[in-house]
Amino acid sequence: MSASITCTSLSFAWSDGTPVFDDLQIVFGPGRSGLVGVNGSGKSTLLKLIAGELTPAHGTVRVAGEVGYLPQNVTLDTGLRVDEALGIAVVRAALHAIEAGDVAEKHFATVGDDWDVEERALATLGELGLGHIDLDRTIGEVSGGESVLLRLAALLLRRPDVLLLDEPTNNLDVYARRRLYDAVASWSGVMVVVSHDRELLELVDQIADLRSGEVNWYGGNYSAYEEALATEQDAAERMMRVAEADLKKQKRELVEAHSKLAKRTRYANKMYENKREPRAVMKLKKRSAQVSAGKHRLLHEERLADAKERLDEAVEAVRDDDEIRVDLPYTAVPPGRTVLTLLDLELRYGARVRGGLDLRGPERIALIGRNGAGKTTLLRTIAGELEPVAGETTAHVPLRFLPQRLDVLDDGRTVVENVARFAPGATNNRIRARLARFLFKGARADQPAATLSGGERFRAALAALMLAEPAPQLLMLDEPTNNLDMASVRQLTTALESYEGALIVASHDLPFLESIGITRWLLMEEGELKEITPEAVGYPA
Repeated sequence: MSASITCTSLSFAWSDGTPVFDDLQIVFGPGRSGLVGVNGSGKSTLLKLIAGELTPAHGTVRVAGEVGYLPQNVTLDTGLRVDEALGIAVVRAALHAIEAGDVAEKHFATVGDDWDVEERALATLGELGLGHIDLDRTIGEVSGGESVLLRLAALLLRRPDVLLLDEPTNNLDVYARRRLYDAVASWSGVMVVVSHDRELLELVDQIADLRSGEVNWYGGNYSAYEEALATEQDAAERMMRVAEADLKKQKRELVEAHSKLAKRTRYANKMYENKREPRAVMKLKKRSAQVSAGKHRLLHEERLADAKERLDEAVEAVRDDDEIRVDLPYTAVPPGRTVLTLLDLELRYGARVRGGLDLRGPERIALIGRNGAGKTTLLRTIAGELEPVAGETTAHVPLRFLPQRLDVLDDGRTVVENVARFAPGATNNRIRARLARFLFKGARADQPAATLSGGERFRAALAALMLAEPAPQLLMLDEPTNNLDMASVRQLTTALESYEGALIVASHDLPFLESIGITRWLLMEEGELKEITPEAVGYPA
């Protein structure tokens, strides 16, 4: 039997009763499937149910074949050796014992047919760009991105029939991403990957779109999915306009039917009162007119109800693709004005900026480099959160920094209250009016920060910084697209289109960087900040 995943009548809810799935039906067959959907739609939950980390309330999950699962947040014991993390330590120890002359039967039983396990492990590490990591090193000696790839290497060594990947490129630099893309492209079994990484989703064979507890399938990669979705949405919007026009027509005809009924009733009553015909005949005509008018009215009311139902269905088919639209004129910086000066800067942990570096006018700078190169340290130093070891950093305009942790929000306060902390002079009405443009309308603006989803939390933090007083004319973002769904990334992009100040973005997400109009590329490499050309940005072999 070929490998597959079958979910039948699957239902699941969180301990507080919040439903996630109700009677979900889905089958994943051979090939690479991309699982997409908005934040909170249940993508990670579905992978956990398939992996057996969660138990469904009702229904079944059947997996034909062995499952390998790479969770979104990879945590490994820093004291583990690399061979232990790879799951080969016991077999490797038995091999070394045999090579040393110990021919005990237990060692041969442990090795079985896996005599080349060490060579396979080293080859797999090499394919993932980890050839420099010795099997006897500890996890505490490798970077966060390398630990993600080590977990993937362990899965590849097991050769599972089914591979589940949940946001595997989060926190991976461009070098590590390239290695992961290669591993995904060469995968021949069943793969389900949850990701907001467009380049990764371009490698899949089909897209499963999880929305409102249901799944719609689209053949091809993410580009093909977007094209099919755009066609669907055009048709849905046309159907909505037709349904709206029909509803107006049915309302108009119902009013006309009521008017005709009223006229007939008045005429019948008048004739009855004037007794122009025998009383029995008049009563019969009156009843006949009332029955006829009642049927006519009922017919129009049924048509109106049908028209409303068709409109509801048409509206449901049109996706809510609200975009952030906000005017930020006070963030504008004149061209040529010096915004930031770095002079002979030496950072903690060894990175440095030799000589001087100026940021002028509304420049948009991409800060790229390997994991651990010092990008976040540089941003935190510019923001004043860390003291430089030597040198100077001077911001000549108001600046704001949005860290990866999004800890600018106070979880105990509502969205409105959080924004008010950054703009104490603004009235409540002004804050709410501007928050509505960040898609926090009405009661949504009164949600406590602690209850926000990942995408909502990012949007609230971005609103707090962009609406701050004084308006930030230098905005710094650290890995802003991590854990954001595609819709949230689009919302971030449109928000940044309205921003008129200088921008520094540290990110490994090259398509996102290109989409926001980067004008200058800075690479943190080997402990130094270097300016590079757009042509030099890419994936080294």
